[in-house]
Amino acid sequence: MSLQVLLLLSLSVLVLLLCAVCGAGMGFSVVEETLQEKCMNLDASQNLDGDGFYQDGDVIIGALINVHNLAATPDLSFTRKTELAPCSGTWSLCIDVFGRIIFYKRVLNFFQEHSVHWVQAIVFAVEEINRSPSLLPGVQLGYHIMDSCSRYPQSLMATMSMISGGNKTCGTTRPAKVIIGDSSSTQSILLSRTLSPLQIAVVSYLASCPCLSDRQMYPNFYRTIPSDAYQARTMAQMAKRFGWTWVGAVVADNDYGRGAVQVFEEEIKGTGICLAFFHTLYREQLAKDVARAAATIQASSARVILVFSWYVDVEGFLLELIRRNVTDRLFLASEVWSTSAYLLANPQLYTIAKGTLGVALRSVPIPGFDAHLQQLHPARYPDDEFLRTFWENTFGCSLTKSTSKAFQNALPPCSGRESLEGVQSPFTDTSHLTVTHNIYLAVYAVAHALHSLLACTPQNNSDPKIKLKCSSPDNITPAQLLQHIGQVHFTTQSGEEFYFQDGSMPPVYNLVNWQRAPDGSLKYVSIGQVDENQLIINESAISWPGDSGKMPVSVCTSECPPGTRKAIKKGLPVCCFDCLLCTEGEISNSTGSIKCYRCPQEFWSNSFRNECVSRETEFLSVRETMGITLISFAISGIIITATVAVIFLYHKSTPIVKANNSELSFMLLLSLKLCFLCSLVFVGQPSLWSCRIQQAAFGVSFVLCISCILVKTIVVLVAFHSTRPGSSALIKWFGPGQQRGSVLVFASVQVAICAIWLSVSPPLPHRNFGIQGSKVILECTVGSVVGFTCVLGYIGFLAVVCFLLAFFARKLPDNFNEAKFITFSMLIFCAVWIVFVPAYVSSPGKYSVAVEIFAILASSFGLLFCIFVPKCYIILLKPENNTKRFLMGKA
Repeated sequence: MSLQVLLLLSLSVLVLLLCAVCGAGMGFSVVEETLQEKCMNLDASQNLDGDGFYQDGDVIIGALINVHNLAATPDLSFTRKTELAPCSGTWSLCIDVFGRIIFYKRVLNFFQEHSVHWVQAIVFAVEEINRSPSLLPGVQLGYHIMDSCSRYPQSLMATMSMISGGNKTCGTTRPAKVIIGDSSSTQSILLSRTLSPLQIAVVSYLASCPCLSDRQMYPNFYRTIPSDAYQARTMAQMAKRFGWTWVGAVVADNDYGRGAVQVFEEEIKGTGICLAFFHTLYREQLAKDVARAAATIQASSARVILVFSWYVDVEGFLLELIRRNVTDRLFLASEVWSTSAYLLANPQLYTIAKGTLGVALRSVPIPGFDAHLQQLHPARYPDDEFLRTFWENTFGCSLTKSTSKAFQNALPPCSGRESLEGVQSPFTDTSHLTVTHNIYLAVYAVAHALHSLLACTPQNNSDPKIKLKCSSPDNITPAQLLQHIGQVHFTTQSGEEFYFQDGSMPPVYNLVNWQRAPDGSLKYVSIGQVDENQLIINESAISWPGDSGKMPVSVCTSECPPGTRKAIKKGLPVCCFDCLLCTEGEISNSTGSIKCYRCPQEFWSNSFRNECVSRETEFLSVRETMGITLISFAISGIIITATVAVIFLYHKSTPIVKANNSELSFMLLLSLKLCFLCSLVFVGQPSLWSCRIQQAAFGVSFVLCISCILVKTIVVLVAFHSTRPGSSALIKWFGPGQQRGSVLVFASVQVAICAIWLSVSPPLPHRNFGIQGSKVILECTVGSVVGFTCVLGYIGFLAVVCFLLAFFARKLPDNFNEAKFITFSMLIFCAVWIVFVPAYVSSPGKYSVAVEIFAILASSFGLLFCIFVPKCYIILLKPENNTKRFLMGKA
């Protein structure tokens, strides 16, 4: 006890020094003189504090209730009378010879009637315990209830008064051994840190900041309410369940609001949910803060707003939104205002607040409490100034002992026959006891700890090494009581087990929805519950905001439909993104896909990019226009070639047919017919044999054709050179036999090349997946590139040699010099195949086949027309020129 006295004396000296420093020009002697004058003028016969309610007992329980709500920053400057100005009133400071600190409040203002409900919960619980034969038998509990005014200076000063046993008489009262309170997390943090060196327990009924669960920093703090971490997690689970990925937050500018948002942000990490904005409400500048928050909400696309704040601040915030005509938002309400009768009774909020979803403290009935409230009367508790103020407000009359001069001057005196029996009001309504039940549990937790301490009964989970010493009500210490409070474990009157889990109650919440009542007002309806981390919601029972009755959509960007993927916008949260169409060959078949997936090789994406479909097989078909056209030209070439052969056969005895070996002309016509025929092999679906025949037939046919032309060119040169003196023997060495042999030798080289090619690495049918995307190209691979190059190279070599020889013989002196026509034909042939190479390489799929067929037909028609059309012209249209004399140039 000596340590406590020293600490209290130290605190008293600090307060006096503060008075001396802050008193503008006022010395310590003036303060001391004023304090003594104040204490001497007080009525020493009264056992109540001007700011609270005191009931004596063997053990005193201190309690802080925020009966008044301060809306302006308190004036902490000291006047001549050393009075502070909290709760819109004045406090008088006096310190007695024992070092006790006393504060006296004289004027009341912003009165909160529901707080009187909480005060009566303490009174009822203490009276019930005092009547109990099994709990604390022979021990009378007392209480000292003071107003914290919702501000930490008043809360701290009231606490110092209670633990020091002070009252306004400067007389002797029992100091409180434990403090029940405060309602605010910030004020509870200050109380816990201040009282922790004194080992005085603080049991809060409404402080829910997650930070207070730290047993290292707040070892003397307990609470009968779950940590906000659980309700913040619950709201994150609700946002995830309903698909709300873009959520705003408006919270109180204190540990309660900021701590809740911090937990909410931790819970939504990695879930695709983002915080659209974050605003705080500070009561001292509430008008400015609500205006800024409302402007942000008005401009934001977020339709779901998380609100952690005191109900009075929430009212101002909602009214500002109404003023801006912002009424289509859904609010996630914290437990402080989710069941507020004050807000539900405000007709201005009926539209904007409809559909609100809230996390509410569990409502548990208190047997006998309704009868206690109906039997309340100021005559029963004459020293309860909270009850007197409530009585004056309720019945509109003035009590003789009222400290409210405004009521005394404006209202008639009370008759004494006023009664709460039959009065229907939020105060007498005990159907939804949430915070009231928490306060009731806090008193019982302290009572059970005292019972254990006085009965010397070890608690559950207590350390067997700790030797518990029996105590009496007169000599128990706050430290002993603190040790036992943390170990309480009892069954409540509702049949539930009560114990502290890391200093808090196990999390159990109700989920409520604000709905329109038949009379047009608002009411909250239970739609589910939260037990530990299990979320149970009856979605069919929810009434959503607005007239549509549909669940609001709150997203920064709507989920990407199937066929698209998310692309995060630079500098914005992950919830804001663009939806990009999947590339060809890739799909996404689910909403909100973050990537596209490539289809299997045999499949391709459809036009919507949401499904893989079988690839369309493509080849140069005989049923398509291109195939029919090429076949028509090939058949035409065959028919023309056959017609020319018939004409030549019919006129085989004429000079123009017999010139330059008619046998070579017929061989040339046969090879041209083979060239036209081989083009038909390229049309149709490729197979193993068609791929091999295509290139072999093409190579051999054209070599046979070029060989015939080459031999004819050589014959022309030999024939004209043999007319020179001494050159007659040349024609003998290149007669008809040698000519046929030369053709066969030239052709046999190509046959050998093709044979080696087909035996080593032949062309094969192939399914090409990389050219046309959605189509699979059926084509023939060349197999060996070397083999294919040799085939083309050999044809090109013969064509170039033939062209050079024909070019040198083009000016020989004949009226019908066939070398000129061979020159033109080979010029066309070479030009076609020179153009063929780049066109073939660059043409995709079936078009490469069409290019090769076109080259075959073009070169074949070029040879046919250039070599045989002039002869047919003479045979059919100029028969008079079909003479040897004309051909030799002698006509």
